[in-house]
Amino acid sequence: MASSSFPNVWGWIQNLPPITQWRTDSMSICICSSLKLSITKNLQSFSFCFSIFADFNLPIPLWTSKPLKLNSTSTNLLDETTIPKLLYNLIEDVLNYCPNKNTSLLKIPKTDSITNLKDVFNLSFLTLTFLICIYEAPADIRSECLNTLKNHLACSQSREASKLLMRLLGSNTEEQWMRSINLAITNWIVEVRASNHSLKTPSPLFSYAVSTTGLWKVQLYCPVIAMDVAKSSNPSPDERLQFALNYHQLEGVIQLNYKVIVREKWIDVMVNTDNIRCDVIRLVNETLMKERGAGTAEKHFPSRISLQLTPTLQSSVLSISVSKSSDNPTREIGSERTLEASFDPPNSFGLTVSTGETTTVNLRPWKFEQSVYGDSAKLNWFLHDSEDGREVFSSKPSKLALIHPKAWFKNRYSNVYRPFTRQGGVIFAGDEYGESVCWKMEKEAVGKCMEWEIRGWIWLTYWPNKHRTFYTETRRLEFREVLHLTLA
Repeated sequence: MASSSFPNVWGWIQNLPPITQWRTDSMSICICSSLKLSITKNLQSFSFCFSIFADFNLPIPLWTSKPLKLNSTSTNLLDETTIPKLLYNLIEDVLNYCPNKNTSLLKIPKTDSITNLKDVFNLSFLTLTFLICIYEAPADIRSECLNTLKNHLACSQSREASKLLMRLLGSNTEEQWMRSINLAITNWIVEVRASNHSLKTPSPLFSYAVSTTGLWKVQLYCPVIAMDVAKSSNPSPDERLQFALNYHQLEGVIQLNYKVIVREKWIDVMVNTDNIRCDVIRLVNETLMKERGAGTAEKHFPSRISLQLTPTLQSSVLSISVSKSSDNPTREIGSERTLEASFDPPNSFGLTVSTGETTTVNLRPWKFEQSVYGDSAKLNWFLHDSEDGREVFSSKPSKLALIHPKAWFKNRYSNVYRPFTRQGGVIFAGDEYGESVCWKMEKEAVGKCMEWEIRGWIWLTYWPNKHRTFYTETRRLEFREVLHLTLA
């Protein structure tokens, strides 16, 4: 289990004596190893600032906050005036590592309205320290500090604080926050792998769930480099392609609608798809991707999404019903035969005849299926090769197909018949994939708050788009969250 013994920076600051009683100009606390946090006062400007430094014989400064004005009427350094300014400073400096930073959307509500302010503050400081350590810390302490910090970030207390912080930031800023973190994690993994060291990735997947009236929502983020490789081909990708594939992250949203209907003798719990969104987002700017990578068109694409919904307490479940196992589309086959004939010139008795036959098969690229396992409902979306009908995540194209300029996966983000959005993601909406799953529950369960577990698996596949290569691979991640509803 990950450690949760990260220093309580908030508590340490709040318990400091009044700044006028300090015998020195600064106070410090050890964060980990040789990394320290310091508060330095400046009585001439009646201000103070925070800094992180490597505590060597000659200290190495790594980060300094904006100066904060002292409040002459308060004995605490952090009060209703300085807390929001410092918290804003921490969050803004994390966002500064984002390739498409935009802090104009960053708004912090009044701190007295923030639930568990202490945990949110500590998490913000911990995250900034983690990023600073990756980018700024001296090499001889970086590895030890990062391994300590990643354990703190992975502990249950930090993950719960992360959910609070995400709600506080709002979706637009949340995306930038996660891109900052996952870009840093990607850089760290690339650095460690280059030195041939084994590495257990630091909380590679971040997800959280929201349960509200009529809606379940799961949000998740994961750097592609940290996803498990399900299969890959030889030879290995060239350096430019490897860079392009590494510097992306998966962003996913699962939104499910639910309805509770109390019948005369039982309860119906009906769940259907509202929105499933899956995007593969670039972690570096377009210029860098063109300079060091194989171009913005080379990246993974979603090839399968699988969800499993299970009531955790099943003693009240009477039955489960799903709709059709698949949409079972009609297979349209068009056949065209042609006959051509021509006579040779007048002085010749020759006759030339040619025949041809063309067969066209129309297949939908995405297939949706439902199934049942015990009291669990399974929802599956599979991407198929439009040319031969095979599942993409479990197969690979022939070398001839890889170089064929008109294969379906060539120009897959601009082709009019593309199975993805122009940005390379997928959206499954309720108007097409809204068939519901229904659990019948005992009438005695009325009024109970029940837990539902949602497990999910997402596969990302790479087949060459415009880059000339025979390399292909598929990666996979798994997530698990708990959702709630009241049977009323």
